[in-house]
This record gives sequence, structure tokens and C-alpha cells, in this order.
Amino acid sequence: MSEYTPPKVWKWEKENGGQFASTNRPIAGPTHDKELPVGKHSLQLYSLATPNGVKVTVLLEELLALGHKGAEYDAWLIRIGAGDQFGSGFVAANPNSKIPAMMDHSVTPPLRIFESGSILLYLAEKFDAFIPKDISKRTECLNWLFWQMGSAPYLGGGFGHFYAYAPVKIEYAIDRFTMETKRQLDVLERHLADHRYMTGDDYTIADIAIWSWYGQLALGRQYNSAEFLDVESYKNVQRWAKEIDARPAVKRGRMVNKMNGDLNMQLRERHDASDFETKTQDKLEAAK
Repeated sequence: MSEYTPPKVWKWEKENGGQFASTNRPIAGPTHDKELPVGKHSLQLYSLATPNGVKVTVLLEELLALGHKGAEYDAWLIRIGAGDQFGSGFVAANPNSKIPAMMDHSVTPPLRIFESGSILLYLAEKFDAFIPKDISKRTECLNWLFWQMGSAPYLGGGFGHFYAYAPVKIEYAIDRFTMETKRQLDVLERHLADHRYMTGDDYTIADIAIWSWYGQLALGRQYNSAEFLDVESYKNVQRWAKEIDARPAVKRGRMVNKMNGDLNMQLRERHDASDFETKTQDKLEAAK
């Protein structure tokens, strides 16, 4: 591999290759005019079933399972590979052009909420659920929520990118981010040795946020990397990940806005609870 000498001033002259090259650019703002659709519910979600998207749909389904009818939502599919996140309506909802983005139409004017951690915190406070009331436990919950927000870019943008998506395999980059990913898994392994959930005995938004990334990684669902990372060796993470994975609301949340995998696990748009029974992709394709 030839050594790269950076220029004095970097200029965007070509795509950098890789799976998401067509959507990478060094400027913000919309590329085209497209308004966002609005359904019948107060909460309108615009997303895709990446780990960050799954966080929000899992929480919404958990809230509904608790009986919070105000958590009913429309989930609209944002195809990031096609550049939907650069439409004018989406950019108005999230100027950073990243999924997920949410609009709450129960207030006037409608309120935008972006960044997955902000959405989780907003919903937990709005419905007074999945966040501890005790100040010490609440602080610990937020400690771990923000740990995930700060740590996952090393997992997704670092390890995931260079291990699975980069156009060439760079040993230094893969080693660098593998080391950090395994360190983070060890942080969780040590913490979960004497905690059922991230903040103790209560399942919170911290668990939802961390499970969506690290739980699914431990279960072999990310980057085809389970053997490479030796995820089975993290016994406490495995126990925690499997317990959360077995929750019915988590299974439903994983299905929403999903575009890959088994067709019966893909509910590309969700507008009613009955959609899980009638509008999964296997049923829609069978009806064609």
C-alpha cells in the first residue's frame, strides 16, 4: 500500500468509494425539494432500521406495550442509499441529514426532535417511562445513554466501516477500531457482571440505546463480524442481549423500517399496530 501524503488544503474531487460513497459529501443542506408525509398520529417518525433507528422504534413499541396510547406513531421509510435524507422536508426536521428524525404534532407548532439519544430522552420524559425518577439512578441512566452516543461512532463509523464497507481492507484501520470495539465490549462485560440491566434491576432507555448497537453486535447481526470479534466470549453481554432480544416489543421494534433480512421481519412502514400482522413484506409480495 502506497503512503498517502495529505495536500495542504483538502478538496472534494471524487467519491471515496465504499458502500455509502454516493451519499457522502462535505456540505450540508438539501439536494432536492421533497416534503415529508404526515400520517394520522401525533408522532411522525422518519427513519430506517439501522441501530440508531431501531432505538426509537423499540422504545415506541415498549411504550405502547405499557398502554401509552399517545405513543402511537407513523413510521415512514427513509432510504438513505437513495438520498431521501437530503430532501428539503427531512433537512427541515434534521439539519444534520441523519436518521432518525421525529416530528411531534401534539404541540403547536409541531416540534422536531433529532439525534436518537435526544428522541429517547424526549419520549421517556413525555411519557414518564423507562427513565428512573431517583436522581442517582436517573443520572446513571443518562451516563450510559451518553456513553453509547459517544462510543458507537467508533463501532459503526470506525470498525463497521473499515471492516465491512471500505473499498480496501486497511490493516491499521481495522486493528485500531477492532481494539476500541473490544475495549467497549469489555466495559459492558465488566459492568453487566453485577447488573441485570445497565442501571440495575430496571430496564431503561440506556438499555434500549446500548442494545440496539452492542446487543445486536453480540447476537451476530452486525457487519458479519461475530467470529472476528469473538462475541461469544462476552458472557455477561450475551446474557443481557438475549434477555432484551426476547421482549416482544423489541422484536416489533426491530421490524419497523427494515429493508433487509427475512421478508417476514420487514415492516417497511408502520401506521397501525395491525400492520405487524398484515403488512410485512412477505405478505405484501405474496399479494402482488
